[in-house]
Amino acid sequence: MKNFAEIDALVRLLDDPDEEVFKHVEERLINYGSEVVSYLENVWEKSLDTIMQDRIENIVHTIQFNNVKLDLSLWYQSGAFDLLQGALIINRYQYPDLDEQHVINQIEDIKREIWMSLQYEMSSIEKIKLINHVFYTQFGFSGNTKNHHDPQNSYISQVLDSKRGNQISLAIIYATLAQKLDIPVYGVNLPQHFILGYIDETNPDKEKAVLFYINAFNKGAIFGKHDVDQFLRQLNLEPQPGFYAPCSNAEIVRRIIRNLVSAYENLGAAEKVAELKELQEILSEGI
Repeated sequence: MKNFAEIDALVRLLDDPDEEVFKHVEERLINYGSEVVSYLENVWEKSLDTIMQDRIENIVHTIQFNNVKLDLSLWYQSGAFDLLQGALIINRYQYPDLDEQHVINQIEDIKREIWMSLQYEMSSIEKIKLINHVFYTQFGFSGNTKNHHDPQNSYISQVLDSKRGNQISLAIIYATLAQKLDIPVYGVNLPQHFILGYIDETNPDKEKAVLFYINAFNKGAIFGKHDVDQFLRQLNLEPQPGFYAPCSNAEIVRRIIRNLVSAYENLGAAEKVAELKELQEILSEGI
């Protein structure tokens, strides 16, 4: 660790009653970034001073939140090509110490099970039925209908552990699995629901390129364009091309954040709502 003596001196001043002194100390420690987090956590464990502990918690959270903002900005500005990476960055907001390789390994385990039964000559429908069998029957994933507004439904690590999620989280895992197996399944940003489309990649018309749709929240149910039409009529919404065609990874991650904002608003967690809106703003730059 750089400047250990200075960091140690700063930490000793964390319980200073002078607010101006504390603000200076806080700013200096935050500027050090991730390298001081483990040191601060160690001090927190040994401290019996609740003021000291609260201040350390706030500083650590600020450092970790700054890292999430930076990572999200870099992901977005570099093209947002990896959907799973974007979802993991949002996951890091709530679970900064998550072993992300464990999440990747969990997805690889499911992928391997699908791959073992996948045959080249399978039709598109047969491939989806295979994914459905492995994902929903063998591994037991399903939509969380009992506690749909729980924010945990939006964190990919929690969904992989609990096997319960919302439309967007289940769709992200499903699409990630499919794409790793070269099966062209992509997210479709339907209002009040999030679905997947199986794409004919030879068709340049994005809307007409969708061969059929998949409902990841409902055990991978397959349906057609006329069902989307009917759903939009029920919502009294005019059809728009964006309701039928694949959307960008950035749009999907925006929707994760919107779900989290709504979930935390329901819980009255104003600070989390404010922070998540900062993440929204990062993904709104340049739109």
